[in-house]
Amino acid sequence: MKDFVIVKTYTYPFEYTVLKLLLDQEGISYFFENETMVGVFPFYSNAIGGINLKVHKKDKTRVLQIIDQLNRDPNLRIV
Repeated sequence: MKDFVIVKTYTYPFEYTVLKLLLDQEGISYFFENETMVGVFPFYSNAIGGINLKVHKKDKTRVLQIIDQLNRDPNLRIV
């Protein structure tokens, strides 16, 4: 996990549901740090720094492109 970097931080799990599907389709390795804690205690999200999307550094550029495409599509915009 030492080669994984934080790409984006989210407050709640619903904000990245579509993104997870797209990352799986692309075969990109990722994990959401603090996802379980926020799922159990939603109000802890701000206290622990949110949910961090971590990807391997070789995939960082592609993941940022996917996030940018989602933000441009008004029907699939990630908050």
